[in-house]
Amino acid sequence: MGHREDLLAGAQRCLLAKGFLRTTARDIVKESGTNLASIGYHYGSKDALLAQAYIGMVEGMSDAFEGGGELRGEPGSLDRFTEVWENIIGTMREPGSLWRLSMEIVAMGDQLPEVREHLARAQREGARGIVTLFHGGREEDVPEERVDTLGSFYLTLMMGLMAQWTFDPKSAPEAGQLAAGLRQVIEGAAGT
Repeated sequence: MGHREDLLAGAQRCLLAKGFLRTTARDIVKESGTNLASIGYHYGSKDALLAQAYIGMVEGMSDAFEGGGELRGEPGSLDRFTEVWENIIGTMREPGSLWRLSMEIVAMGDQLPEVREHLARAQREGARGIVTLFHGGREEDVPEERVDTLGSFYLTLMMGLMAQWTFDPKSAPEAGQLAAGLRQVIEGAAGT
């Protein structure tokens, strides 16, 4: 690996160990075996590097969201909805969960406008990817309107779930509860 990759891997380890705000450039350099000048050269700033490291970790979660293999539920079905949320919630239970770090980043968003802008662009692609997770297909085929509606719906649900699991995991909902809630919304909207 070169300095760029070493920095990224070191930044990811630092993020999980210390969080965003407490990670210093010197921490990253020590963890990656590189030098301070490498951060500026390859990423522009420590914050830009940390943002890229965080995005890489979130993107790496896609296998876990799929349960490490092929999803069984039919795309768009309540079975698929439940299965995907079971997988996502499983990642929230893990010690040192990425989702605790996510809550820190959400809470400090206004303090780091450069990072916020970088993550906002990545969130749009996350919305595109999550649509295919629940409904199948290829990301490049998801129309912008679907990203803006369905993708936003799923990301909003994920953010709320993340907050509940971070704040009080004992009372946070399970996938079956989310599916039951969605079923009630559907029945209410259909007037049944």
